[in-house]
Amino acid sequence: MALDIKKFLPRFTGEARDHLSRLTSGLTPLASGAALDGETLNELFRAAHTIKGSSRMLKLTSIADTAHQLEEVLGALREGRIQTDATLGALLVRGLDALSALVETVEASGGALPPADAELCAALAAAALGEAVSSADAPAPAQSTPTPASAPNPVPSSPPATAQTTAAPPAESAAPTRLRTPDSVRVRMDKLDELIKLMGEVVSNQAKLRQKLFEARTLDASLSALAALSLDAEREPLTTQASAVHQFTLALRDLVQEQERLTTELNDRALVMRLLPLAIVFDPIAPLARELGRELGKDVQCAISGGEIELDRQLIDHLSDALVHLLRNAIDHGLETPAERLAAGKPRLGRIRLSARQDGNGLLIELEDDGRGLDRERILAKALQKGLIDPARVATLDEDAVAELIFQPGFSTSAIITDISGRGVGLDVVKRAIVENLRGALSISTRPDAGTRFGLRLPISLAVMRVLLFEAGGRAFALTAHQIAELIRLPPEQAIQIGDRPAMVLRNEFLPLVRLTDLPSLHAVAPAESGRGWLVVVIQAAQTKLGLIVDRLLDERDMVIKPLPAHLRASGLVAGMVVTGDNALVSVLQASALLELARRLRGETPIVIAERSAIRHTIGGQHLLVVDDSLNTREIEREILEAHGYRVTLAEDGLDGWQKALGGQFDAVITDVDMPGLDGFSLVSRLRGHEHYRSTPIVMVTSRQKPEDKQRGVQVGADAYIVKGDFNQSSLVDTLSNLLG
Repeated sequence: MALDIKKFLPRFTGEARDHLSRLTSGLTPLASGAALDGETLNELFRAAHTIKGSSRMLKLTSIADTAHQLEEVLGALREGRIQTDATLGALLVRGLDALSALVETVEASGGALPPADAELCAALAAAALGEAVSSADAPAPAQSTPTPASAPNPVPSSPPATAQTTAAPPAESAAPTRLRTPDSVRVRMDKLDELIKLMGEVVSNQAKLRQKLFEARTLDASLSALAALSLDAEREPLTTQASAVHQFTLALRDLVQEQERLTTELNDRALVMRLLPLAIVFDPIAPLARELGRELGKDVQCAISGGEIELDRQLIDHLSDALVHLLRNAIDHGLETPAERLAAGKPRLGRIRLSARQDGNGLLIELEDDGRGLDRERILAKALQKGLIDPARVATLDEDAVAELIFQPGFSTSAIITDISGRGVGLDVVKRAIVENLRGALSISTRPDAGTRFGLRLPISLAVMRVLLFEAGGRAFALTAHQIAELIRLPPEQAIQIGDRPAMVLRNEFLPLVRLTDLPSLHAVAPAESGRGWLVVVIQAAQTKLGLIVDRLLDERDMVIKPLPAHLRASGLVAGMVVTGDNALVSVLQASALLELARRLRGETPIVIAERSAIRHTIGGQHLLVVDDSLNTREIEREILEAHGYRVTLAEDGLDGWQKALGGQFDAVITDVDMPGLDGFSLVSRLRGHEHYRSTPIVMVTSRQKPEDKQRGVQVGADAYIVKGDFNQSSLVDTLSNLLG
C-alpha cells in the first residue's frame, strides 16, 4: 500500500520552518560579507541536510534539490574550499528565500510543487565548486514564490508613457504580501506526554463521580422508602425532602453523564495527538531485509501491509528494536540459502511478510517467513547443552513448549555468534519488550519446511487501557482487556476432571480451570459455592489458555494503570495498579505469571530448570586472554572486561597469544584476525587442536566483515565473530555472557 504523504506534510513543514529560521539567522550576516565560525557553519549545514533528507522521504523533489545545493555550498565553506563574500552571501540568501517559499507552498498544494529554479540551483552548484559568482546571480528575486524554471523570461519594462496606457493591476496586488499563518504548531513531546498523563488522571477521576452518583441514588431510594412508611403527620415533610433529593439526584445524573461524554471525547482527541502511523517503523523493514539478505547470501523479498494503522508513540518507540530482532532471526535462521530452497522445491526468493491489523481492543502485528521452520532437534540439543531442560522430559514436550525455549535468555542455535544474530540476546529481549514494557503478548507458530510466524498483540495506547475489574475471595483484581479471550458462565456439572484438577471442553479443546483464590501469592479466601454456576475468565498468553474461576464481575472501563515501584516488580505477577471510584487500589494481574502459577498448582514441573536471566552474573574471577596487535584495541577491551569483573591477560600478536595460552589456562579467548606472525584464523585452528582449548569459547573481533571471512571463522572453530565497525561494549559482554553461561 502506497504511503499517503499528506498526513506527514504538516509535521514536515513545522520542522522545516524551525530549520529555516536557524538558516535565516545564520545566513543573513553573510550577505554583508561577514565570516561565520566553524560551529555555526556546522549547525547551518545540519539544518540544510535535515530539510533535504526529510523532503526526499516525502518525494518533495523541488525542496530536496534546492536544499541539496545549499548544503553543498555550506559544506564547501565548512571545509575551507571556498571563502565567503557579500556576493556569495546574497546568493545563499536568495536560495534560502526560494526554499522558504517552497516550504510555505507545501501544505496548501498537498505536496504538489513547481520544479526547482534551475538557474538558482546551477548558480549554487557553481559556487560550491569555487567558481566566481556573478552579480547577476546574487540578487534575490523580488517575489514571494519561486518562479518555475519553465516560465518564460520576464518582459523588459515598458517606457513610462506606455505603462500609463496599460491595464492597472488588481488592487490587491499592490497591497503588501501577507504572511501565511501556519495551521499547525510543533509541541515538545515531553509537554504532550504531560498532557496525556493529566488527561488519564481526569478519566480516572470520572470513576469517583460515578461513585458519588451511586451514593446519591442510594440515599434517594432510602428517603423514598422511609417516606412511604412514615405516619401521616410525618409523611408530608419527608415526602417533600425525598422529592428534593430525587430531583437533585436526577440533575446530578445528567451532569455526570454529560461530563463523562465530554471527558471521553476529550481523552480520545488527546490520545490521537500522540498517535503515529506504523509506517514509521514498517517502511525501513523492507530495505533492511534486502540488505541483511545480501550480507548472508540470500535473496529476500519483504511484503508490508497495515502501515497506515496508527499507534501510540510510546509503543512505536519500543517496537522498532523488537521488529528488527525478529527480522534478523527470520533471515538468518528461518530462510534457507537459494541453493537449499531450489533443492527443496521452493522459489529462489525467500519471502517475509510483515502485517498489522486491528484485533478487538488491540493491535496484532505478524512477521512471517516461508523458511525451514523451527528445528526441533537443534533447539532441544541446545537446551540440553545449556542445562535448560530435564533430559527425561524431552520426549513429552509439545511443539509449543519447544517454541517457548527460544525465548530463554542466552539461547541461540547459531553455529557462530555474529553481528546478524546468535548472540543469544535477541528473542528474550523481544519477549521482555513486548510483555513487560508494552503490556502485550507474544506468540509463535511454525510448520516444518513451511515457515514461522511471530505474533505481537499490543494495546493501542499505554496511557489509558481497557480494564476488566472482578472479585475473587473478597478481593478486587483486574486484567487488561487484550489479555482476556472470553467470559463464560459454566454450570458445575459441565466441568470435567483431568487428574485431580477441574477442566472444561471449549470448542474441542481442553481448557484447565483454576480458582483464582487457590493461586499462591494472592492471599484471597475461597467463597461459598454459588448456585448460578462458575464465572470463568479465559486468559491467554502466547499459545496457552487458562480459565480463571472468579466470584463476580465489577466493571469494565478505560483506566490509567499506575506502575509499581521498582522493588515490587520482581515477581512479575502484578503489572501495575488502578484506582477505583472509592479510592481503592486494585492489582492488575499479568496473564503470563498467572499461567505459571497455575502450572505449579497443578503439579507441573517447569519446562526450564532454572531461571536463565541470571546468565550474566557468574563473570567474576573468570580469566580471559585478549590477543590483538593494536595496543589501543587491547586496552579498550581490557577496560571493558575488567569493569565487568573478568581477569584479563593481554597478548600483542598471534604468536604471543599462542605462547601465553600454552603457559596458562583461560576460560575464553578473544582474538583479532589480521596480526603479524600468526593470524587469528591460524591461532584459533591451533587452539582447537590443543586438548585444553577444544571446548573453550573463542571470540574473533576483527574489521573483516565479508561473509566468506565469517564462514572461515566457523570452519576454524570460532564461537563468535564481532565486526569492529559494529563493536560496542554490550555486544562483547553479552556474547561472553552467553558463551560462558
